[in-house]
Formats: sequence, C-alpha cells, structure tokens
Amino acid sequence: MSVVNIRDNFLIFDGAMGTMLQKYGLKAGELPELLNLTDPETVLKIHREYVAAGSDVITANTFGANRKKLGSAVSPETVISAGIKLAKKSGAKYVALDIGPIGALLKPLGTLSFEEAYDIFKQEVIAGVKAGADIVLIETMSDLSEIKAAILAAKENSSLPVFATMTFAEDGRTFLGTSPEIAAVNMSGLGADAVGVNCSLGPKDLVPIVRKIAEYTDLPIMVQANAGLPKIENGKTVYEITPSEYAESVELMIQAGVSVIGGCCGTDPDYIREIRKLTASRSPIKREVKKRTVFTSAQNLVELDGTVAVVGERINPTGKKKLKAALREKNYSYILSEAISQQEHGADILDVNAGLPEIDEVETLKALIGEIQAVTPLPLQIDSSSPEAIEQAARIYCGKPLINSVNGKEENMKAIFPIVSKYGAAVIGLTLDENGIPETAQGRLEIARKIVDTAAEYGIGREDIIIDCLVLTASTSQEIVCETLKAVSLVKEHLGVKTVLGVSNVSFGLPNRELINSTFLAAAFGAGLDMPILNPLSEKYMQVADTFKVLNAQDKKAEAFINKYANTAPAAQESFQTSDLDIGKIIISGRKSAAKEATEALLKTKTPMEIIDGEFIPALDIVGDKFEKGEIFLPQLMSSAEAVKVGFEVLKSLNDSSVADEKGTILLATVKGDIHDIGKNIVKMLLENYGYNIIDLGKDVDPRLVADTVKEKNIGLVGLSALMTTTVENMAETIRILRAECPTCKIIVGGPVLNA
Repeated sequence: MSVVNIRDNFLIFDGAMGTMLQKYGLKAGELPELLNLTDPETVLKIHREYVAAGSDVITANTFGANRKKLGSAVSPETVISAGIKLAKKSGAKYVALDIGPIGALLKPLGTLSFEEAYDIFKQEVIAGVKAGADIVLIETMSDLSEIKAAILAAKENSSLPVFATMTFAEDGRTFLGTSPEIAAVNMSGLGADAVGVNCSLGPKDLVPIVRKIAEYTDLPIMVQANAGLPKIENGKTVYEITPSEYAESVELMIQAGVSVIGGCCGTDPDYIREIRKLTASRSPIKREVKKRTVFTSAQNLVELDGTVAVVGERINPTGKKKLKAALREKNYSYILSEAISQQEHGADILDVNAGLPEIDEVETLKALIGEIQAVTPLPLQIDSSSPEAIEQAARIYCGKPLINSVNGKEENMKAIFPIVSKYGAAVIGLTLDENGIPETAQGRLEIARKIVDTAAEYGIGREDIIIDCLVLTASTSQEIVCETLKAVSLVKEHLGVKTVLGVSNVSFGLPNRELINSTFLAAAFGAGLDMPILNPLSEKYMQVADTFKVLNAQDKKAEAFINKYANTAPAAQESFQTSDLDIGKIIISGRKSAAKEATEALLKTKTPMEIIDGEFIPALDIVGDKFEKGEIFLPQLMSSAEAVKVGFEVLKSLNDSSVADEKGTILLATVKGDIHDIGKNIVKMLLENYGYNIIDLGKDVDPRLVADTVKEKNIGLVGLSALMTTTVENMAETIRILRAECPTCKIIVGGPVLNA
C-alpha cells in the first residue's frame, strides 16, 4: 500500500472489537486477544461483519498482545500469528497489526526504560510481519515516548506502512500533557505514513483536535472516534451517539482533511456502513500545509514564525567550573537547578551539553535529558560534537529536539544528517567547513547554502535548518564582528531559513561583557536573528529580548512586557539562586535530589509537623493549582510529589510518631476482571508521595477481598479503578458490598470509562 493511495482516496477501517465481543458474550476481564486461540470462530465472524459493512482494513485482534500484558502463559508470537491469520481469512483488502500501549509507564514516570519498551514493540512487529500483516497500526497512545518507541520499532523492523494515533482528553491533551500539534509534529517526523487520533471522545469532540493536527502535518490524517461516552443500562454497556449522528461529525472531519476513518469504543458495523456511504464517490480534500520551524518537548511547542526564542546556555561546561564538577560527580541537583532557573527567567529552549573528555558523554547526555525532562517542559537543544552522543540522545528524547550541530564539512554532514532525518529533528548549521570560518558574510552564506542543499538530499526541509553565522570575539576579530550581522541578513534574504547566534562569544576577553553582549544582541535582532543562545539569568539580555518581542509584535499588546516591567524596578527583580535551599521552591520545581538537604536544614529550626504543615502542604497546594490551570502537566506534578516523598523520608527517619500516623491509610484496587492498572499506580505513587499509607490490592480484585480488607484494617477510604467497559458492573458490585458492610467507609472511583 502506498501513501499516495491514502492521499487520493478514503481508506475505511473497522470499528470496535471489544464492543462486538461483549455483544457475543465476552466475560468481564477476559483478555480479548486470547480469543484468537480459544474462540477463533467469534473473532472471524466479527471481522467478516465489518468487511460486509464496507471496511477496507480489518484490524487484527492483537491490541494487547505484548509480553507485559500476556504474561508467561502464551507468547505474543502465538497470539499475533493467530490474530493476523483470522483477519486475513475475513476477505479484507488489507490487514493491520494492531499495537496498543504496553500497560506500564516509561521512565521517568515509571520503571520501564525506553529500550525495554522498544524491545517489546519490536517483538510484536516482527511477529506481525511474519504472519503477513499489510499495515502496522499503533493506537490509543498517551505517552509521546511510548509512541516514539513503537514507531521506531515498526520502521526499523519492517517495511510496512505505519499508521499512528494518540488519544486525547477533553482538555485537548493526552493525560501526559501532549497537544495535538506536538503529536502531529513528532509522529510525522519519525516517519509515520498516517497520523491522527483514536478513542477517548466522541467524533464531534474530536473535530477541534483534528483541525489542529491538520495544521501541523501534510500526512494523511486518521480518526477512529468513540460512539460517545458509555453508560450501563440493565447491566449492559450502551453508547450515546447513533451511527447517523456519528456520520454527521465524520463529515466535519472530512472537511478538516481526514482520509483514513474507522470507529473505536462503542462502534459496530452499522457505524462503518454510514462512513462507507458518506465517503462513496468522493475524494479527500486537498490540503496546503504551511512549513513551520518548530521544536517540542512532550508538553511545549516552540515555533519560529515571525517570533524569536531564547536558548539558555548555562548547561554547557565550557568555562563553567561548577558545572564541570557537577558533571564529573553526577550532581544532577545542581544541573536541574540551572535548568529550572533558566526556565523561570524566560528561556524558551535549553541547551544541554555534557562534553567533558574525562566522562562518558553518551551515557551522561542521555541521563541528563531524562532528568531535565522530568522537571521542565521546555524543549531541549542536544549539543555535542559526537555523532554517537547525538544519536543516542535524539533516540530517547521525548519530543522534537534541536540538534547542535552540523557544519559544512562533507564528513560531518554525512554523519549528522542521517540522524536528523531519522529522528525528525531540527538542526543548527555552523558556517564553517574544511577551510575554517570565512571572514566575509558572503563566504558564510555560501557554506550555509551548501548545508541547506545537502540537507535536502536527506529529505530535510529548510524549515528544519537554523543557520549559525558564528560570532567571533571583538577583542581579537574586531574588524569582522559586523560581518556576522551581515551574514545573518544574507542568509535570511537568500535562503529563507532561520538563524541562531551564540551571543556571549562577542565579548570574550573584554570588561563589562553584559553591556557588549546586550548591544550586540539588539543589533543581531535588527539583522534578522531568530534565536539567540545566551544566559537568561542576565537581566540586561532578557530586557533586550523582552523589548524586541514588543517591537516585532510577538508580545501582543505588550501584555507580557507590561506585566513584567510596569511596577517593578529592574534592581528589585527577584533572582533565583541555584544554591537556594527553599524547600517550597524545590518541591514546586520537582528537584527531588535537593529535597533531602533542604529538609535537613529546616529541621534545625522547625519541628517535623511545622515543616509538613508550613512548607510541604502549601507547596503542594501551589503545584496542584498549577496542574489544574494547565500550567504544568502530570510529569511535573509527579516530580513535585517525588520531591515531597524525599522530604517525608527524612522526617520519618526521626521515628516521630506524629509524622508516621498523620495522614492515615487508603486502600486501592483495580476491580475484578480488569487487568489495567496504570491509572491506579499513578494515584498510588502520588498519594504515597503526599505521605499517605497505601494498601494496594493490585488488579482483578474480588469485591469480597476489598470489603474484608476494609473491615480487618479499619480503612476509611477506598479507591477503585476500572478501564474496561466490561468491568464497570464489577465496580458497582464492589460499591454495593462496601455500602452494606462498611457504611462509614468513603469510596472514590476512577477510570476513562466512568462518567457522572
């Protein structure tokens, strides 16, 4: 199947497998994938019903066929082989290997490494290829790292088309904070053949998400929506949206550019018939998609489009004794404080460099990226002269990184451009080659042209190249400093690419460096600079940047400038000190490595309960408020909770009974028949880090065990989790028993299949 086909024609997938299996008697908690072996006739019957309804593609019953979910009883290969064979037997034009989430959180939120996740997906892909799949469908993903591992596993272990979709909540983000724009940029950059959204919401609610995706990718867009929210009627799960209502919303998606369409939870062959009727005798709309220069983390997107962005330079050991010592000693607390202080002072992107000859740069750079991404949502600039370090860092980076750098040397371009292309990164191009740095602006323009032209041979567009015309110091190269500014203007005019400069180089060896740097920065903005690399903790530099954002109409109505400067004298502006032991700031910024020392320092003047009530709780309240407002996301929330946990451990080590008993005990359980526990485990982690004692009964828990444990332990609060619609009734049964036998116990419930 070629991508051209799905650009010019609609491709119709099938609908829900779980919904149909429930119709045919799937028991609560039964693994649907095992029916490929135990009840193949029912699975085949469902596939054939979808083919008869008009599905071009039948999705094999392999969504959860990974070794984490299946356990040791049966191999993924056995389940996938049977699933693909049944789908092929249905008479479908195409068969898709269905790959869903692993069911475990990746680091730093969980314990699963990126490499382990990749290996799990690799096993599924190889089994699917061997069984004869036509497409790899990666769906229902919430974690950008996890879908990256899955796409790479598919691209590196097969030649099949890869369709990739993420799932978004009502706030327009995945539960880990990824927006549709970020998802589109990253999935496209990694080489997916179609991208989009599935599950989570009804079709009408997904229309705004589809429109955002369409702005940031020119790939075919895929949507498989739910039939609205489920509810239980007479013990059965029913959905609120009818097939005809579903089709009305699909029409809006088609107008937004969707060309690959199917259904998710609650849809059945009747929904597919409506989609087939809707798309008969018509073609997908043609879309013109603007080329954009963007960099992302999992939660933030920085776009250079008539705007400027500041790159923080402080995580680079050149000329920094403290940072060198921190890298040698693996003192990540100091490095994280540098990251957070730059964010607080207005950096948009953070440069990360671990280039010391006496350390393992590859492993250190990978570790730094993981640690920094746990505490700040800013996109990162991977800075190294080692192709191996760049590749390993780009591979595990969660988002679209900016790689610093490539240059005009043929050997260097051959080493770096394949990495940029493979991982969908952007890259900084330095205007130097085998002959060094040209003295003239024209000479630097020619090297920039060579970089841009060579990048095109690797499929790298101009929008993903940022040219560095290289700042030389005025103390030794005074006559040619202004050639750099001329070069910036020439590159912008003749090549139409974005530009970056390392500002602080200009003042090396001279007094009052801030004055020289800030003056040069203003001149560079005037010449067309898009992205300065500088120290954001310098008040003068940020004043120039903030002012230019007003002058170039980036800061609309000068709101940010007015808020920052109207009532604050520059000398009085607060400066974040990286040596600060303020436990509140440490918790809010999620620096768990600094929490121990800060808590121990507080104990010299405060009791444990004064620290909990006066420091921990107020800080957590601020973090919770930021989370509710969407200023931070789940990874940062959990980092803050981890920092509190470190503080609690210090207090508990004092054997103070008031600390140990203050919060009380909560029981958590995933209800009978349900084997999914990511949500419960996140809640458990947060509650433990907030100081509660948690009894976790695990997953597939009998209602009787819940009630007996509550009575035995005299527990006042129970949390119940369910992900599968088939197990909501078991949650209700557990609640009925608790109400009857433990009337004073309070109950909280959670899970994506629940509503008011």
